[in-house]
Parts: sequence; C-alpha cells; structure tokens
Amino acid sequence: MYAKAKYRKDYKTPDFTVTDIFLDFQLDPQKTIVTAKSRYQRLNQTSTLLRLDGTAFQFVSIRLNCEEFRDYQQDSVSLTLDLKTIDCDQFELEIVTFLVPAENTSLQGLYQSGQGLCTQCEAEGFRQITYMLDRPDVLARYTTKITADKMKYPYLLSNGNRIAGGDLENGKHWVEWQDPFPKPCYLFALVAGDFDLLKDNFTTKSGRNVALELYVDRGNLNRADWAMESLKKSMKWDEERFGLEYDLDIYMIVAVDFFNMGAMENKGLNIFNSKFVLANPQTATDEDYLAIESVIGHEYFHNWTGNRVTCRDWFQLSLKEGLTVFRDQEFSADTGSRAVKRIADVRLLRSVQFPEDASPMSHPIRPEKVIEMNNFYTMTVYEKGAEVIRMLHTLLGETAFQAGMKLYIAENDGKAATCEDFVSAMERASGIDLTQFRRWYSQSGTPELTVTDSYDEQTKIYRLQVSQITPPTADQMEKVDLHIPLKIALYDERGVKQVLQRSGQPITDVLNVIHKDQIFEFDQIASRPVPALLCDFSAPVKLDYEYTTSQLITLLRFAENEFIRWDAVQMLFNNELRRNLVNYRQGLDLDFSREILAALEQVLSNWKQNPALTTLILTLPKTTDFAELFKVIDPEGISIVRSFMQRFIAENLQDLLLKTYNQIHFDRYQVVQSDIALRGVRNLCLNYLAYTHLGNNLVNKHYLYADNMTDTLAALTAATQAQLQCSEALMKDFEQKWQHDGLVMDKWFALQATSPNENVLQNVIQLMEHTSFNFNNPNRVRALIGTFVSRNLKAFHVADGSGYRFLTDVLIRLNEKNPQVASRLIEPLIRFSRYDTQRQTLMKRALERLSAVENLSRDLFEKIEKALR
Repeated sequence: MYAKAKYRKDYKTPDFTVTDIFLDFQLDPQKTIVTAKSRYQRLNQTSTLLRLDGTAFQFVSIRLNCEEFRDYQQDSVSLTLDLKTIDCDQFELEIVTFLVPAENTSLQGLYQSGQGLCTQCEAEGFRQITYMLDRPDVLARYTTKITADKMKYPYLLSNGNRIAGGDLENGKHWVEWQDPFPKPCYLFALVAGDFDLLKDNFTTKSGRNVALELYVDRGNLNRADWAMESLKKSMKWDEERFGLEYDLDIYMIVAVDFFNMGAMENKGLNIFNSKFVLANPQTATDEDYLAIESVIGHEYFHNWTGNRVTCRDWFQLSLKEGLTVFRDQEFSADTGSRAVKRIADVRLLRSVQFPEDASPMSHPIRPEKVIEMNNFYTMTVYEKGAEVIRMLHTLLGETAFQAGMKLYIAENDGKAATCEDFVSAMERASGIDLTQFRRWYSQSGTPELTVTDSYDEQTKIYRLQVSQITPPTADQMEKVDLHIPLKIALYDERGVKQVLQRSGQPITDVLNVIHKDQIFEFDQIASRPVPALLCDFSAPVKLDYEYTTSQLITLLRFAENEFIRWDAVQMLFNNELRRNLVNYRQGLDLDFSREILAALEQVLSNWKQNPALTTLILTLPKTTDFAELFKVIDPEGISIVRSFMQRFIAENLQDLLLKTYNQIHFDRYQVVQSDIALRGVRNLCLNYLAYTHLGNNLVNKHYLYADNMTDTLAALTAATQAQLQCSEALMKDFEQKWQHDGLVMDKWFALQATSPNENVLQNVIQLMEHTSFNFNNPNRVRALIGTFVSRNLKAFHVADGSGYRFLTDVLIRLNEKNPQVASRLIEPLIRFSRYDTQRQTLMKRALERLSAVENLSRDLFEKIEKALR
C-alpha cells in the first residue's frame, strides 16, 4: 500500500461534487456522533461509482434520499457507492459516524486539546470525521450545528456567521453556524471549550463592521492583546496594499496547545498553535512578538489567497502558500524594517530550504508526485514558493504585479485554481512573456550562478560573465535554463556607486539571466569596480564569485543595499571558517584575520547609525549554517572552529563590546522597532562578553535585573552556550518560576537541547521525564527533541551514533502517536549522504531499523524509502 503514489499529470475533474453540506455534531470527548447530510451533484453523466474518503472512525449508517442504502463497498480508507440504479443527477446522502476525540493523538480530524475539542482538516483531516469527497476542488456551502455540555463547553464555534442557538433541558446547548462562501472541506473548522475571550472590532474600507473575537485558555487573557492588534494591522494593510477587504460579519481566532502546525486559515475561524498567539513582556521575546504578528497576518491573508481562491489539487499547494508567505513577508517589511526582514528570510532559506533541495526529498515548488501529502508542507513549497512570487514582483514591478493580482482574484474568486492560472494572470496584466519563468514551478534544486568579470582600461568597458547551472537532484537528473533576475550595483574602490549604462543609455539594475552563459557589458566605467551581486537576494540561487577580502570589506563599508552589506560579512565569516577548518584538520593553530576584525570593530563603533543591521552583521552564523558550505560535513571540526571564532572576536573587541553594552538603557519594555533594535545590540554584546573573563558576573547580573523575557532568555542563552559557572543556578531559577507554563518552558527545553555540554544527550533523555514535558504535545517534542537533532550539530552527529539511535527510538514511538511530527523530525537522518562513511553507515542502519517497523506510517515510509533508494 505504501508504494502507491499520486501524480500531477493524472489529475481529473471529479465525477461528482458536493454543493451543500449540513453537519450535526453531538460532541463528547469519548463519544461524538457526526451526522453529515450532503447534497451531491453528478458532473460526469456516465459515472455510476462514487468513492468517498474516510478513515479512523466508526461507520454507523448511510441513507440516500432519506432511504436506507446498502449498495456500497467499504475498506479501511474509503466507501464506494454503486449508483447505477439511481437515475437522478442530484441526490442527498446522510452519513452517520462515531468518533473518540480523546484518543486521537494524530491531531488531525476532530481531537482533544487540553480540555477542549478542535479540528485540523488540512490537508486530509476531514476524512477522519466523516466520509467525504476530500479533495480541494470540491467546494460546498457549510452549515454546522454543534451540541455539547454547556458547562464544559460554553463556546461552540465553527465557520461563517452564527445564525442560531439555544439551551437544552439536559444541561446541553447548541449553536448553528453558516458559511455563505463555498469552500473545500480542508477549510472546515470546529472548536468547543471554555475560554477567556478578547473582543474588538474592525471597520472595513467600505464601512462594514466586523466583530473580532480571540479565544485563549482561561488565565491567558493578559497575553492576547498583541495578537488582536496584529490582526487589525493585518486587515488594514491588506486593504491598503492589495485592496482586499474582509467578507464575513465575524473573524475568530482560537489558541490551542496541541497543534501540529503553526496555525490554520479555516474560513472565519482560524485555529492557532498558542505559540503564535500568546505574548506579554514576561513570557515572550521580541522574536516571539514579531513571529506572532507575521503568522496572524499570514492566516488572515489566506482569506483571499487560499480561501476565496483555493488550489485545484494539492500539487498546486504553493499557489496559496508561496503567495501568502510573500504577502506576509511584505506585511512585516512594510510595518517594520524591510532589510531586517529580508535578511531573516534569506537566512531561513539558506539554512533550511537549500539543504532540502539537496536532500532525498527534493521537489519543485509544484511537485509532480506525492505519496503522503503532509510531507509536502515544506520549505520548498512555502519559502522557495514565496521567492518565486518575489521574482515575479521584481520582474513586473509593484504596479503591474498588483494589476496581475486583481486579474487573478477576479477570474478565480470562488474557484479552485492552479499555479498556471496565477502566472497567466501576471503575464496578461503586465504584457511580459513568462514562458521561461514558468520553469521555476517544475524544476527542483538550487540554481548556481558562477560570475566572473573583466575590465578594459582602454575602452572603460566592464563585463560580467554569468553562467547558470542547476545540479541534478534526487528527483530530477536533467535540468533546463531558468529565467533568473540578477540585481546588481557597481562601486569604485572609494565606495562611490557607478551609473549602469550601455552605449550611453542608462540600463536597469536587474539583469535577466536566461541562458546558460551570458555576458553583460557596462560602459563609461572609470575604473575596475567592485560588483554587488544579488542585491536584496533577487533570486533563490547560490552565488559563486571570487571576492577578495578587501572587496568584501568595501561592500560592507559602502554598499547602499543593506542585504549586500550583511552578505559580505557572511562571506568573510565563511572564508575564515573554511581556512581554519583546514588548519584544525592539519593540527595547526587557529587564527582570525586582523583585517576582518578591524572591519567588525568599525561596524560596532558605528552601531548607532543602524542598530538592527549592526546586530545582524556581527552575529556569527550557526554551526548548521556553516555546515552548508561543505559537501561532506565535519560536525566536530565546524563546532570547534566556530567556538574559536566566537571567543576570538569577544576577547579582541571586549572593551568596545562592554562600552556599547553599557551605553544602552531602557526605562520600560516596549515592542517597537527602535527598542527591538537596541535590545538586539545590547544582547549581542552580552553574548560575546560571556566568552570573556567578565562573562559570569555580567550575565548573572543581566538575568537578575531583566524585566522582560527577551533579556532573560539572552542571559540564559549566553550562560548556556559559554558554559558559565552561573548557568546551572540560572536555569534552575527559570525552571522553578515557569514550570507551570509549557510555552515558556519550551524555551528552557530548547536551551538544554543546544547545550555544548558533553552529556547533553543524556540530559535530553532525562528531560523527557520532566513534569513539564508532554510527549503528545508537538510543541514540547519540537522544543526538546527537534531542537537537539536539528540544531545541535556536534552532539546529534557524535561519531558513536548514539544521537541516531535516540532519534530512531523517538520516531518509533511517534509513528503510532503522531506521524506528522515524526515526519518532520526525521529530516536530519535522511540526509546521510552529507557525512563521512562511518556516520553514513550508522544513519542508514537507523533508517533500515525504522523501515522494518510494523504499521509504518506513509509519512515516514515515503521519506525513508526515498533516502535509502
């Protein structure tokens, strides 16, 4: 059964569809009865077999047009009705099912979260509630009636607008909801529970009043304000930037503790992982605040790019996710710092998506083949998908892009669309031929641009020779040339930006790389320039240009583009690590370039000019980031060299770091960009100073005087990573203060998992028995186990294979409880080809052990099979 794959090329329109569905839920965690009355319509007049998806529930009964129906066949995943005796093209099915939400640890379908009940139906969770045509191109109008114990579940929520409700004699009550907009079943949602409620409202640009309701667990109301403000900010921004207005009378968000994803955009009722809702200064960091704002925006923006216009089939997932990620990135950039946001997005892309491109799970943003759909909620579909949208924006410009958006929405509102529908709208609105650009949707892998240059002193002509290649990937050996927008700038040795021109005429700074090899000429260039290549990271590619140290320092000092300044330092750090790794392997002393150190000192001396960028520039890449520089990763060597670099910078810039640290003070905590930037600089200095003789006292004092979680966590991180004497006491104090709060303890678990301590694995194993740890909660599992296997490079990849054996044990347990989470955690293990022979052997052995597990989930099977193949 595992080998059955679905292919995009095999898509066929459904033979039947559902126009309207009435759902009746008699809720109880141990015994929920669901009655689904659906109005079906035959689309293919010759079809007599109706196959409905359904699994993981008890089937009670089925009636067709109010009559008992028996002409069906049932298996573990479907119900197939033989309709050859039914001569009408429209009919009603009534299906009754029995569920036990309290036992549903997969967190798909209807399940229990804490004391409440909720659903998660994307991608294929609705089929765990009742039999249904569970595919995104079947759009129906939903009416939902929920009945439950009033004391235990005072709030009963679903999609759309509330149209009726009342009390019953047996202590129960009921509420009925109606969603006027047709939607696929993956957008269905239900929540029942006892919550604290934050109410507000928003007046749309057309004058409609929308009720806003945010539900959180009892006692968490003081952590809901930021999420509500973020929602109102999102609604206003979408009207101003994209001209898109909300369409229902009410918009609800519910925060739940048990959730596989970050959040879900169900129409009118967004269900959120509480991690992306709850925040106050004592419990959330600056990073948490910005993440909440971003995710709130993302799910709200889905109302149009995902809900009103949905995807035809799951191969088109990036149609809604890539586009909506681009929109949430632009939201964060417009409301905060565009450069900081761009750098954060590129760091994520390089550290997670690029490795995915090179892994056994490599796939295009529009995959061609799938076994388990949950496995394609990937960085490629989301983040690389957003980069493809961003390239379109770069090529078209804001005005033409918005014209394309309007055309796309107008043509596809209320429909299930494809990626081609989107590109076609952009093409027709702009008049730009996007034929070659379409290849980004079907080609996997990370393109590599090799750039060389030459300068003619006599003619004053500067030439860039650009070659593109996309290396073969696990899913695709042959590659074609792509349309790559390469944004550039040229600087002279004094840092003066040069005018880009050819034959005396100004030319655009975006070069259209469309061939395998191209030459771009620029004339009237007075002297050999320093090229700034890939400004704003204009395409998701790897760049190969042999910069000298002095050229990179020139870009660091003078480049107008803040991304280029940051990226120049990344290249300097990368070069230092490569060079020192060779020294380490040869038993030579490690050293650090004095020229680079002087450049870093200059940046820090001028921190007031741009505090946020200063922090980003001076932050060393993580070990996992450095690892991506190598075809064969040396976990121990990389960790040792990075630690040396951290200490060298700290010791040699100690006085300036301390001076800067002492210059920054706050009267009170505020979540504003200026203060976030200042805290970033101050805590960066603290992190470096932890590696000096001043570290223990300074970090201890910083922790004791911290009045917010950002500063508290900065002190804990510095103490843990530098292995300071005060670390144990501070971690114990934090544990005693916050052990009642799972979300806050996730930060503590993650710190324990990233510790450089030699016995970190034993500690992680012991922490799985901690009273604050819950193996059934994805947040806890990701914080402790996920952080260890994905971010503690040296400890997870220890040469004896103990890290691999530990992860295998965890995955075997998760395979039964929550295959989705298991599938996320296995990623570091399937990338064994990046390591030495000894580690490869141990990692393969772990995968082979997993492959022999009885009842292996499709989620794990697909990844293991691809890796071993």
